[in-house]
Amino acid sequence: MPNYRIHKTEYIDETKRVSFKYDGKTYFGYEGDTLASALLANGIHLVGRSFKYHRPRGIVSCGAEEPNAICQIGSKKDLTEPNVRATELELYEGLEASSQNCWPNVNFDIGGINNFISPLIPAGFYYKTFMWPKSFWKKVYEPLIRLSAGLGKSPTEPDPDIYDHKYVHYDVLVIGGGVSGIIAAKMAAKNNLKTLLVDDKKILGGSTIYQNNESIKIDDKLSSEWLKNEIQEIKKLSNLTIKTRTSIAAYHGYNFLLAKENLTDHLPEEKKKNKIRQRLWKIRAKKVVIATGSIERPLVFNNNDRPGILLSNSINKYLDYYGVTCGENIILFTNNDSAYETSISLHKKGIKNIIVDLRKSASSELIKQAESLGIKIYFNHVVTNTFGYRKINSLEIMKLSEDGNTTVGNKIRLSCDCLGMSGGWTPMVHMHTQSGGKLDFRDEDQVFLPKENSEDQISVGSCNGDFDLENIIDKTVNKINKFLDIDNQDYQDTNIICSKENDKRNIWLLPNKIPLGKTKCFIDFQNDSTAKDIKLALKEGFRSIEHVKRYTTTGMATDQGKLSNMHALGIIADTAGVKMGTLGTTTFRPPFTPLTFGTLVGRNVGKFFEVVRKTSMHEWHVENNAEFENVGQWKRPWYYPKNGENMYDAVQRESKAARDSAGILDASTLGKIDIQGTDASEFLNRVYTNAWSKLAIGKCKYGLMLNEDGMVYDDGVTTKISENHYLMTTTTGGGPQMY
Repeated sequence: MPNYRIHKTEYIDETKRVSFKYDGKTYFGYEGDTLASALLANGIHLVGRSFKYHRPRGIVSCGAEEPNAICQIGSKKDLTEPNVRATELELYEGLEASSQNCWPNVNFDIGGINNFISPLIPAGFYYKTFMWPKSFWKKVYEPLIRLSAGLGKSPTEPDPDIYDHKYVHYDVLVIGGGVSGIIAAKMAAKNNLKTLLVDDKKILGGSTIYQNNESIKIDDKLSSEWLKNEIQEIKKLSNLTIKTRTSIAAYHGYNFLLAKENLTDHLPEEKKKNKIRQRLWKIRAKKVVIATGSIERPLVFNNNDRPGILLSNSINKYLDYYGVTCGENIILFTNNDSAYETSISLHKKGIKNIIVDLRKSASSELIKQAESLGIKIYFNHVVTNTFGYRKINSLEIMKLSEDGNTTVGNKIRLSCDCLGMSGGWTPMVHMHTQSGGKLDFRDEDQVFLPKENSEDQISVGSCNGDFDLENIIDKTVNKINKFLDIDNQDYQDTNIICSKENDKRNIWLLPNKIPLGKTKCFIDFQNDSTAKDIKLALKEGFRSIEHVKRYTTTGMATDQGKLSNMHALGIIADTAGVKMGTLGTTTFRPPFTPLTFGTLVGRNVGKFFEVVRKTSMHEWHVENNAEFENVGQWKRPWYYPKNGENMYDAVQRESKAARDSAGILDASTLGKIDIQGTDASEFLNRVYTNAWSKLAIGKCKYGLMLNEDGMVYDDGVTTKISENHYLMTTTTGGGPQMY
């Protein structure tokens, strides 16, 4: 078996070999690997099938934005988990994983027939196909849809793992452990602010931690070395709490945030027993600094979905962080400078690569460095097609016309075993928008940026649209000083050397001589949404981005459009002839990354799922053989059977006894709300149907409450104790909601 691990890095411990199973076959990786990096080290790119057409899919990225490499973990009924990203799952001894959405296996999938009939199942086909005949719905259409729906298999037994919740309060919360996040956390903590820094990776540093390009330096040190020193310094700060393997899931109002901490997912099975698997942090912070970074964009061209096609920066991380090359003959296709950093790193490791750049020319320090190393560059060219089935083996490029709208000249065929895409960067504005923040659009490089409108939160670094290191550090320092009202001088004299990108050229849908209807230019890799689908939705009358999203299912996969939404917006804008910034965006909903149900529930399972409330007479009811009903959280006596009576006979007997002599009602379970204040009567007038201000003191009245649409919501008796004092009762189960 080929080994694509070509050099040692400090992040992979090659003295600790780890065995794991994938699709039933045993492989080996090392401590520090993710499942994705271990698969790539073993030469495996094909990891699943797409949802709609069942096309072969490979690893695309190295983070939370991954749309393809989602796996089923475990084989036991109670320990299996679907839709786990291989790029985020740390390798551990005994890991068992398998591909999803394929049968009988990922290499030969019967569902692949959908790819051949794809012209018959375009966007929205299900809205048009399953309308007639009506009688087919229940016996034909619905069973078939349910059979093909879903990804992965849910566990069928109760989850045996332990989960936990924790409530914390901080002066400052910093989200993201890259350069800007580390600077912000250090400035806050050194100014006596109780600070929490969270990052979803196992170590801090973001993408800078593995950079080794000589043209990027801070204070005459490699940027990675400088950053390692900063990380060591912040670990010594007593009022700074650092949480790694912790991702912010949701950002609610008033700076209330939820974070998921993975505690044992990276441990071997035998070490997980009786330990907390995941903890949900419920964080309240006075100030929040968002430093979540940005996501590299793919490029949209014909057959851009084949296994072996990855994001350029991910190729770089697999190489410099994990020591794994994604191929031996790599082509990088780009519209910006960041791919050149990957190219230079590949070249230094002896990996053959060339660059296809759709810009007419460019002249930054990185490009000059690549040219001096003899790396071949095709300027003003685009990839028009790729070839290979289970993995890419070659591609075609063509020259762009002067205006960039068409291709000209002859096709050039180039062989390769890996293609890296770099379509620019998209700031991760998810946390900002979840909190209620608005966005601005920067036309220069086609990005949405946070619009600062709050004194309680701020975005810094590349999530704020600052993409070169000098801007990231300078602007972060200045903004944090102002935001926290401090005067920190730690970074005032920092000397930063980095390449500056001056040339930009963005094309959302790359031109091709082949008509669009005969191409497969994928936007959403998991859901098989294409550029043709977007244009069809517009042709059929959809204009709102939310409507187009639902009609085409673009951005509705498990990655929630992290890679696809910007391209969908761009193609809509180009097709409709409007400015992209006027379209708005789709809604950034929580959670940012998936949460297990166990994390949400915590310890409230089994007998702890809901509190059992008992009245003071409960033991008397038990002694008299009461059958209980659950009303809200209360155990309330239902009836008292005697001598084997059924419910009907017991109720008849008890009813007759109440009519003939007397009955007792224990109403202590009813909800009780004490209402006082000068506006008490008017307040009740507005929430109940009754006119409470007319009620005499010392009297009580039955009341009825309606919800917003006029339906009965609850009822109860309310007593007027004094002019501005009422005691209200509600139904037993409705007490908390009524309160």
